[in-house]
Amino acid sequence: MKRSALIVDDQVDIRNLLMVTMESEDFDLHEADNGEDAWRVAQNLRPAIVLLDVMMPGALDGYQVCQKIKADATLQSTTKVILLTARGQRTDIERGEAVGCDAYLVKPFSPIELLDTVDRLLVKP
Repeated sequence: MKRSALIVDDQVDIRNLLMVTMESEDFDLHEADNGEDAWRVAQNLRPAIVLLDVMMPGALDGYQVCQKIKADATLQSTTKVILLTARGQRTDIERGEAVGCDAYLVKPFSPIELLDTVDRLLVKP
């Protein structure tokens, strides 16, 4: 059975790049373009991993979505969150750690770095 992955970014080009990168990893891929949809999909899908942009339009940014996932009794034990963002200051990274992200990658990131991070976080079935 394939694991699921949720890709969240408000920029379609970045979502497409992430989709192509993750295709080789044998996931059922899902996507969202804002925080509210990401939270709703995560609750329904219960993905193994969420690739989550920090800066998005709407009521929920990536930090808030990550915090909700990590506070949810079901998701906190089953879903890993990788924050993907252009925000690379120490305070940004510390905020990501504070909301419970499992990894923090700064754009531009290498697709190989992303796949290595996914593999490190998820034990292959």
